[in-house]
Amino acid sequence: MANKPISMVQVRRIIQLKTEGACKYSISRTLGIHRTTLEGYLRKLESTGKSYQTLLAHSDQELVDIVYNASNTLKPDGRLKELVKQFDYFLKQLRYTGVTRKTLWEEYKESHPEGYGYTQFCEHFARHLLRTKATMHFDHRPGEYLQIDFAGKPLYIVDRQTGEIIPCPVLVCVLPFSNYPYIEALSSARQERLFGALSRCVEYLGGVTRNALSDNMKQFVLKNERYEFKFSEMVDQWSAHYGINLIATRPRKPKDKPSVESNVYIGYLRIYAKLRNEIFYSLFDLNKRIRELIEQHIHMSFQKLSGTRHEVFTEQEKPFLRPLPAEPFIVKHTTNGKVQMNYHVILGEDKHQYSVYYDYIGKKTKIIYDEENVEIFIGFERIAIHKRDYRVGGYTTLDEHTGEKP
Repeated sequence: MANKPISMVQVRRIIQLKTEGACKYSISRTLGIHRTTLEGYLRKLESTGKSYQTLLAHSDQELVDIVYNASNTLKPDGRLKELVKQFDYFLKQLRYTGVTRKTLWEEYKESHPEGYGYTQFCEHFARHLLRTKATMHFDHRPGEYLQIDFAGKPLYIVDRQTGEIIPCPVLVCVLPFSNYPYIEALSSARQERLFGALSRCVEYLGGVTRNALSDNMKQFVLKNERYEFKFSEMVDQWSAHYGINLIATRPRKPKDKPSVESNVYIGYLRIYAKLRNEIFYSLFDLNKRIRELIEQHIHMSFQKLSGTRHEVFTEQEKPFLRPLPAEPFIVKHTTNGKVQMNYHVILGEDKHQYSVYYDYIGKKTKIIYDEENVEIFIGFERIAIHKRDYRVGGYTTLDEHTGEKP
């Protein structure tokens, strides 16, 4: 629906995607926001005269003041429309020996001095290739992509007490430029476990890539058609926290992420084969052994190239990774609640009630919570914050809420 209010997480995702050079159509279909609504928000953001990188560092309240200021207006940027017209020409020129994207960008800048810089030029062109040339060879740049997938087969641990054999899904991530892998067995494939592992992955790498490319896994994508996908809210939270742009492969198109498919196969050879006669009684021990085998793998020489994965990653790719944020990612959940006559709202997952000022009795609220805190909002205004209490049927009441709202 056009002109529908959006959350601040979505506003941040818009800013983040714009820093990556995403076009309006791509942002609209990625975030599930109507084009008219999106254009209105972009005009407000661009009217500040600040770069999107600067806007990304603003607080939520500063962004609220910008996007809900009705006086902000700016004419849309027409550079992308002009660039798109030349994509077919670029594809033909790349067939000639010696012609690179850098060559094409230099020619583009000569005829369009006000056009995109090299980074955004390559980003737009790469997106075009992903949509239209899935079988084309991909020239990866260092620090550009983190490719993500689950291996087709699980690994196993054994319950010491019952002897039960427990399957563990295996997450495989790879940097396609250096073929540097990260592999971890999980207790389940649920979102909380997946994003905990992905956070450990970027910590292991020591930095963040520009993009994260996943397949059509349900933990990531709510909607994925041939040229349209929409990510879940938790994925958007993780993306906004690390500043990673999200891309999903098209259904039934494994060649959109050939590097990770190849590393899944290598994982079977280098890890699964060596673990077939070993027994593990905890997930910790299993992952410790996987890490040992990964270390062996990354220090093995390439079969057809000089050097090792570790050398290529350390010397050529790691310097291009973006720095990690100061704080680790915390999974946040969102639900709705209505302020009851006892001026409390109920967090349904725990069946626990939290107080607000009684002025809000009967109001509908949004509850955002994690393992530690529970925040209660009406619109974009936070009306209460509590430490999370897991007592079923219990009450958490602040003394200040027993009186009138100041």
